[in-house]
Amino acid sequence: MKLLPFNDFDLKTPRILEALNEASRSLAELKGFTNSIPNQHILINAITINEAKDSSEIENIVTTHDSIYKVLTESGYKDESAKEVVDYYFFIL
Repeated sequence: MKLLPFNDFDLKTPRILEALNEASRSLAELKGFTNSIPNQHILINAITINEAKDSSEIENIVTTHDSIYKVLTESGYKDESAKEVVDYYFFIL
């Protein structure tokens, strides 16, 4: 049974290996930056919030980062789109 079509392709081409090296360098650079942040969870949370916001926009749920952070920090803040994004954010955690 053939699960993936990659058996038909040579994945060790110069172009793919160059892209792999670039990705590896970028990840190492990101790791260096995160080591300089006192609380690395802030970066992870920001990335996850951005992912929830972008994914929600596909479903036509559009809001701003400002509204999302207000929902997270202010009780009683009313923005239904932002609340849906926050709910999705907690779902993907």
